[in-house]
Amino acid sequence: MSLALILFWLSIFLLFYTYVLFTMLLVIRSLLRPIPYKKEPITPPVSLIIAAYNEAEGIEKKLKNILTMDYPAGQFEAIIASDGSDDGTNEIVARYAAEHDIIKLLELPRQGKAGALNDAIATASGEILVFSDANSQYATDAIRVIVQPFADATIGGVAGNQRYIKGDTPADNVGETGYWSFDRILKTLESQGGNVISATGAIYAIRRSLFQGVPEGVTDDFVTSTRVIAQGYRLVFEPDAVAFEPTAQSQTKEFGRKVRIMTRGLTAVVEMRELLNPFRHKFYALQLFTHKVLRRLMYIPLIVILIANPFLWNTHVFYQLTMLAQIGFYGLAILGWLAGKMGIKLPKVLNIPAYFCMVYLAALLASWNVVRGHRINRWSTARQS
Repeated sequence: MSLALILFWLSIFLLFYTYVLFTMLLVIRSLLRPIPYKKEPITPPVSLIIAAYNEAEGIEKKLKNILTMDYPAGQFEAIIASDGSDDGTNEIVARYAAEHDIIKLLELPRQGKAGALNDAIATASGEILVFSDANSQYATDAIRVIVQPFADATIGGVAGNQRYIKGDTPADNVGETGYWSFDRILKTLESQGGNVISATGAIYAIRRSLFQGVPEGVTDDFVTSTRVIAQGYRLVFEPDAVAFEPTAQSQTKEFGRKVRIMTRGLTAVVEMRELLNPFRHKFYALQLFTHKVLRRLMYIPLIVILIANPFLWNTHVFYQLTMLAQIGFYGLAILGWLAGKMGIKLPKVLNIPAYFCMVYLAALLASWNVVRGHRINRWSTARQS
């Protein structure tokens, strides 16, 4: 048996396990070993935490959204931690804070999101901390819904449901919305059987007593939410707590965002590597390894398959078909990328290969960043670039 054959099928198995077999394991576990928890219409004191840097373009829309929240006024505050903003963000927030007691402005020197979050939470009074992005728009009942699982003493954190604004998805980002649709299914299965992997920064909540300072250079939502699990509590998914976000509007901006997020995400996994211990965290350790490590490294078996396939060309027609399929897929990816650069709109399905390849190229660069010790502590968002 040749080395090329072994590497080819080992890589195929890794891909199959990561995207198919592991999902099947989640389905079986959620059906055979569900772990229910109680939810009640409670209204504990809540602090909504938002770190903002130069968000003048959209912060007023966010503030108006906050004022529509269906939650007792005396039990709710929104802290806007302005991380050295110099574009008028502070003035807009200050105006709303002067008119509405629930909105509080925290003016800070530029230090990065981690420092801004830490300073904001030091001033927070709520028993429950809800985290949001400056460009996320919450459903009116999102706060009420996301706190309901905290009626169960075993719940330490709740991940909300991020959705994209209807009609806001450009053709070249159809892969992004498809990914989040699949991720939503995974979160539901994970939650039914124990814990979701982590929360997304658009909307999630934890008990104030479980918060630990956010370190620099990591994905703050991942570290903050998974520390709940590290402390022995559950992190569950609440699909009815909805936040809407816009998608990135160009391939270039989306690629840069992916590299940044994955670099910080892999650094966060290194930070929280204790959770990979299967003797202590059991099935969650397998979830974390599969979802946050193997998925990010899937470019390795993809490259191996591409390299090994030509050596198998003359052994069977199957390998000729797989080689042609790869050439066709990557050819469509190049076509989709070129079309995006030239502003040409293709059918959405033809943009999936380009998105797929963009994600794994970003993962490769992010892995290299982690290997060489490069951290990303500060950045400008796609809206500010």
